[in-house]
Amino acid sequence: MAESLFEAAGVDGGGTRPLADRLRPESLADVVGQEHLTGPEGPIGRMAAQGRLGSVVLWGPPGTGKTTIARLLARSVDLEFVQLSAVFSGVADLRKAFEEARQRRRDGRGTLLFVDEIHRFNRAQQDGFLPVVEDGTIVLIGATTENPSFELNPALLSRCQVLVLRRHDDASLERLLDRAEAVEGQSLPVTEDGRLALKAMADGDGRYLLNLAEELYRIAPPEPLDPAGLAESLQRRAPLYDKAQESHYNLISALHKSLRGSDADAALYWMARMLAGGEDPLYIARRLVRFASEDVGLADPEALHQTLAAKDAYDFLGSPEGELALAQAAIYLATAPKSNAAYKAFGAASRSARATGSLNPPMHILNAPTKMMKQLGYGDGYAYDHDTAEGFSGRNYFPDGMARERFYNPVERGFEREIAKRLAYWDRLRREKTREDGDG
Repeated sequence: MAESLFEAAGVDGGGTRPLADRLRPESLADVVGQEHLTGPEGPIGRMAAQGRLGSVVLWGPPGTGKTTIARLLARSVDLEFVQLSAVFSGVADLRKAFEEARQRRRDGRGTLLFVDEIHRFNRAQQDGFLPVVEDGTIVLIGATTENPSFELNPALLSRCQVLVLRRHDDASLERLLDRAEAVEGQSLPVTEDGRLALKAMADGDGRYLLNLAEELYRIAPPEPLDPAGLAESLQRRAPLYDKAQESHYNLISALHKSLRGSDADAALYWMARMLAGGEDPLYIARRLVRFASEDVGLADPEALHQTLAAKDAYDFLGSPEGELALAQAAIYLATAPKSNAAYKAFGAASRSARATGSLNPPMHILNAPTKMMKQLGYGDGYAYDHDTAEGFSGRNYFPDGMARERFYNPVERGFEREIAKRLAYWDRLRREKTREDGDG
């Protein structure tokens, strides 16, 4: 029978070890929740079956099995497993690991170097991996909770396959709890609702779930705990949310797209997630104001007033009362008619402005505050729109020599329907007046 990871490492396999350690998988088939990678058709499963490993970056949330998978990969192809943490290691540690790997290679044995939190290494340190990865001195397995596209050097990324580990879902968390109960020989001391609450507390982190379960076994309450009892007995951690990192951008993107998709309930959920994670409510308010102009626009001009009023209300009331004003604004935006016509119009106008350079306005719309400017033709022929029967002169306001362009195209939704009618009316008048001027 093959020895366990703990026997191989010379570690006592008794019950004094943490529950998460006792349940650590001993084969890739035992890894829970990452079957898309570790299964027979997954990239990790194929590497292990073929006995050939390439360098890999494992990207995923905490507690999803990155370290375990790296250990099992090393075992599967008989490589020496060496582990470093970018939090605690420096250049000297890397040099030592590389030199030891070179010596092993001379002795006929390969090295799998597992670097936890690899994104914590700076650019120069990351570049240090390039030669030893390229010449095969090491197989690099990097683990990160941050988006590798933002945190890792392109040169290093190009030499590694990025594999994405999934956050544990309810089914995989349940499998972990079943294993915990099997190894402990007893059911968890929680009610059915308490079990659901326990999984919610884990927030997709399998290791944290097992730590919670171990704490419950240690407490050994006289009666199964319901959600309220769990809240009293266990300290729940804050949601996984870092205002300076990718989760911040993921959640604001989810909020923005839920609003754009007119899903008020989803928008409220993502806003609540951000607030629960400690996001600055005024940052959310700024995003709501932006959305009002970018995605609602003139389909409902009131949207901008609503979001600015929500910002002022939060300034006035503070938290938590002011958060209700933000929620009200979010509901208003989600249920408002949508148009990005103004957003697109300004983008098109900006591109045209860059393309046409420094064309002057036509002379007839320039002011002539001096006699010399009048003599030069400034303001000559200007038609005062209010003096016309329609309040519309139909004159050209684009630069001379530049063809008239249409940037703004209102949609057939909300208030922009009325705007479209006005534009069509003015277009007709402009054509008529142009013909009259030509006939004259």
